Amino acid sequence: MDDGGGSDVQLRSLGPLDLAVAAALHAGCFDHAWNEAAIAELLAIPGSLGTLAHIEDQPVGLVIALAAGAEAEILTLGVLPKFRRRGIAVRMLATVADRLSGAGCRRLLLEVAEDNEAARALYGKIGFAEIGRRSSYYRRAAGAVAGAIVLARALDRRED
Repeated sequence: MDDGGGSDVQLRSLGPLDLAVAAALHAGCFDHAWNEAAIAELLAIPGSLGTLAHIEDQPVGLVIALAAGAEAEILTLGVLPKFRRRGIAVRMLATVADRLSGAGCRRLLLEVAEDNEAARALYGKIGFAEIGRRSSYYRRAAGAVAGAIVLARALDRRED
């Protein structure tokens, strides 16, 4: 499958030595970024896992998920703006979904801002469906807010 340039992307697990990189990526992707301490706290939770995406030696994306029994949630997923629309997010999601499925998770949840049309289209394309909404969930610049759409999709059980 041609992913528009994503074939040059290397994925690897996010670990405790990657906190500065993860925080910088988060800041490059979101208005209200998580710092190293916040990311460290998330990674310390049992069932958490993450993946970093690199092109050559440059970090370009990250995803952090949390597994809790049969369900898991994507806590954050971001690709730096100049590297978007290359299939990187899809590859990171697939990698994390495989790991979560292997850990016994059957359903994957995430939230997306209702005004983020590109992300909503991407998630719909890869099987996520709306299961709920949260009003005034995301804070934007200058005090603006946006609602969140809660999405879910089944995780396939893969036998290796």
